[in-house]
Amino acid sequence: MNKKLIIFLIVLGVAQFIKPAINESIYDAKTDFLAIENPPEALQNQIKTSCYDCHSNTTKYPWYNKITPVNYWLNNHIEEAKDHLNFSDWSRYSVKKKIDILEECIEELEEKEMPLSSYTWLHKEASLSDSDRQALLAWLELVKIKYELTPPPM
Repeated sequence: MNKKLIIFLIVLGVAQFIKPAINESIYDAKTDFLAIENPPEALQNQIKTSCYDCHSNTTKYPWYNKITPVNYWLNNHIEEAKDHLNFSDWSRYSVKKKIDILEECIEELEEKEMPLSSYTWLHKEASLSDSDRQALLAWLELVKIKYELTPPPM
């Protein structure tokens, strides 16, 4: 066998023992989007299924997360997603930030940018039908209006 290939396989084997931190924390209903906004059950289930793996502190990892370097790629993807929106930290956002996030969510859904096709390719249950998308958009618009009507803090 080629020396370079053997070295590569050894490095790859050793790398399997070095894992990134997992994105799992204790659920806190006082800060979580779904607990605070209380969408209808069907929407709640769809948001959990389509959004929470990347945009919360409670990722349900697939089997392939056990493979390095895939686990590092997933970890990076989740961290980037949470930088944009972390549903687990919803209560910590200002009203202005919530409105901005809701507008971004609406735009992403209208343009069918979310959930990512690379995610739904492997997670078919996360795909949104047109009716799911319309129901979610209508509800998010209502939530946004609620925050737009919220008086500014004194």
